[in-house]
Order: sequence, then structure tokens, then C-alpha cells
Amino acid sequence: MHRPRGARFMPARPEETHRTNRQIRVPQVRLIGAEGEQVGLISTEDALKMGQEKGLDLVEVAPNASPPVCRLLDYGKFRYSKQKKDAEAKKKQHITQVKELRVRPGTDVNDLKRQMLKAKAFLEDGQRVKFTLRFRGREMAHQDLGRKKLTSLAIQLEEWGWVEVSPRTEGRVMHLVMAPGQKKVKLPPSASGAATAAKAEAKPAAKPGAAKTEVKPAAKPAAAKTEAKPAASADQPASS
Repeated sequence: MHRPRGARFMPARPEETHRTNRQIRVPQVRLIGAEGEQVGLISTEDALKMGQEKGLDLVEVAPNASPPVCRLLDYGKFRYSKQKKDAEAKKKQHITQVKELRVRPGTDVNDLKRQMLKAKAFLEDGQRVKFTLRFRGREMAHQDLGRKKLTSLAIQLEEWGWVEVSPRTEGRVMHLVMAPGQKKVKLPPSASGAATAAKAEAKPAAKPGAAKTEVKPAAKPAAAKTEAKPAASADQPASS
């Protein structure tokens, strides 16, 4: 069997993100040198000659500028370093997935414990968990039991996650979605004011070096002084 030939059967090649050398077909470019210096406005032919003399490529880095901005560099090394950086960034990316766990209105305690352990492991790993509870036949008449079961699971897992989507019914299926971590709840204005007052009351006492205002006691009334003059003795002559 012969392999089909033709342009439409050729595998698609990834498009180059930068035009280089003879792919640049404008008469003039604004050139940046190999060391990052500004060469200025120059004809494309002269820029290509400068690149050939230094063994570098002329790479278009800003095609939308007028005239386009080009730079002299080793395009092979440039592409290799860019691919390496992209690969490292992709490794550091953490893609959050939704792990689905199925329960039934009549699921026994042991099966629920097993699903709880799985959900706990997923939440600790930073994944979202979706509980799916399907009703069959006459079970649709007891949706409140299914809602209570999902709510009970959410309460037991509140240490590892928070309810992103409350239990809701879609046809014969009820869903509950939990996200990892703890949800930050904003306090209402009244509660925030009470919290501020409680913090103010809990402030420590002033340090010993702080200025103190002492209340001095009232001055006592001056006691009446009676100065007793010495009595004149018999030996002393009487004053005339």
C-alpha cells in the first residue's frame, strides 16, 4: 500500500514565532546589537551583513512596531533556552482536577468511611472532590435523606476543605463539590466592630517607663500653732 502524497497529507509543522534573516522583507529595521546596544534605524541588508560578520542571526522581536525591531543573536541558543524555560514552567504548574466519588442513599457506614478516606487524600493533595448521589425509582421521594447524607460528609471533611457547591439536584442526581483548604469568610460590619473593641480591651498594660498621672491627695488644713512665751523668772528684772 502506497503512502498518500501531496501537500494536504503532509504533517503540520509548528509555526515559527519569530521571523529570521531573509524572512524579514521590510526595507528598514530598528536594530539592537548582540550586547543589547541600540544601533538605531538601519537598512535590512546592512543588518544582515552585520549579522553574517559576527556569525549571528537577525531576529525580528517586535513585528508590530514601525519599523520592526530586530536583534542580532544566536537563534538556535535562543530557541533552546526558551524551550527549557517553558518546560520548567510547565513542571511547576499545578492543574487542579475534580475527583468524583459516588455514593447512594443506602450506602452503609463502611463504604462511606472508605469514600471519606479517599476524599480526605484528594483534598490534602490539592484536588477538588465531587460527591455524586444518584436516586433510583422511589428514592426520588426521599431527597432530604440524600441531602442530609451529603451534608454530613461535608461536615466531617470541613477540616480539609470547604463546600464550593452546596447539594443540588439535577434530574435524578444530587451533587456536592468541595474545594481544598479553608474559605476566608469576611465579617459583617457589626462583627468587625465588635472584634476591634475586643482587641482594644485586650491590650496589655502600659510599661513601667510610660508617663503616669498621679493624683495628689488634698492638702490638710494648717493646724493652729500656739507659741507659749516663756514666763518671766524672778531673777530677771521687770521691764520698766
